[in-house]
Amino acid sequence: MISQGLIFQPVLHPLLLVLLFAPVLGITVWMIVRGPSTSSGTQGTNSGTAQSKATTRALWALRLLLLLACFVMLLRPGIPGGATQTLATDTDVVLVVDTTASIVAEDWADGQPRLDGVREDVRAIVEEYPGARFALITSDAAAELRMPLTTDTTALMGSLEVLRPEVTSQSRGSSIGIAAPLLAETLESAAESSPDRSRMVFYFGDGEQTVQTPPEPFTSSAKYTDAGGVFGYGTTEGGPMRITGGGVGGEEGYIEYEGADALSVIDEQNLEALAEQLGVEYQHRTADAAPALPDAPSTTTSYAESGEAGNVTELYWIAALVIVALLGVELFRAALLIARLRQLRAPRAPVVASPVVERGAQRRDETPEPTSNAARDVSSRSARSTTGDGGAS
Repeated sequence: MISQGLIFQPVLHPLLLVLLFAPVLGITVWMIVRGPSTSSGTQGTNSGTAQSKATTRALWALRLLLLLACFVMLLRPGIPGGATQTLATDTDVVLVVDTTASIVAEDWADGQPRLDGVREDVRAIVEEYPGARFALITSDAAAELRMPLTTDTTALMGSLEVLRPEVTSQSRGSSIGIAAPLLAETLESAAESSPDRSRMVFYFGDGEQTVQTPPEPFTSSAKYTDAGGVFGYGTTEGGPMRITGGGVGGEEGYIEYEGADALSVIDEQNLEALAEQLGVEYQHRTADAAPALPDAPSTTTSYAESGEAGNVTELYWIAALVIVALLGVELFRAALLIARLRQLRAPRAPVVASPVVERGAQRRDETPEPTSNAARDVSSRSARSTTGDGGAS
């Protein structure tokens, strides 16, 4: 939605925002106009009452401004910028990763597994071809399509991060060409569904053929492949391979052969033959050099010009700053009120004395009333009569 040079990209429909904010705004305006109610006990203090009304109205005015700032922020205003060109690669990239036990041989960089190098190179490929669709195929004892063609590169990198080689105890040898039929099927399906898109293939492995049969050829995939590369990992000296189990860690020592650590050695001859079958270049990968990536086919690389709403200088952050400032005022005021309440002392509870103490106090406080002479005479007669009766008895 565009208005007077501004672009609005509301979070919700503007009508819905109005319906949500209108009742609250109405109550806030009513509180400002009405002001605080004045009780009969405070009518004499006109100056104090006027000051209290002004303070209360000012607070409600700030709250009104807070609501308006929230409304503007949800509208997401912005200023349209100039048209820019964004590179979009209309191509499908299929990644084939060797996940046999040798992919974790520790001769990449400073004793790191080769799989770390594969992850780094895939990340570079993703950055090199923005907008492309990616598919992931793994190959060990069998080939598996781990991820079909998708533009979700986050999911792709997540799959590579949790990727583990086959369980060592279940390994029976594998062929570097076992993924050839699945790769050809994936490329053919992509060509039929999107004939206008180009296709690229990248193979990652060490070229070790651990079965007696020759590798399956990749020649059937060549007609669907416009560009790509075969990346080789490992050294001629070889690297030890950790035993991989079914757990997350899986590090249970190293694979041994005849009492010593078994070493995995790169076979560049097999990798060069594989690259020739696909019609792409082969390169030996090391940690001290970036991969040499081919250019995306020119027929599938386009520069999409951003529309008026595609390149916008966002302005909602200004409203957000106003909201933060007003919330700070409310929090400061609340802190002052809490501090004042804590300073008020609670009234002392009355001391309740025990009944015995009260009766004792009353006895001490009582003063005997003076008796009259007649009362004394009656008392003395009563005493003598009592004595007489006692004597008679």
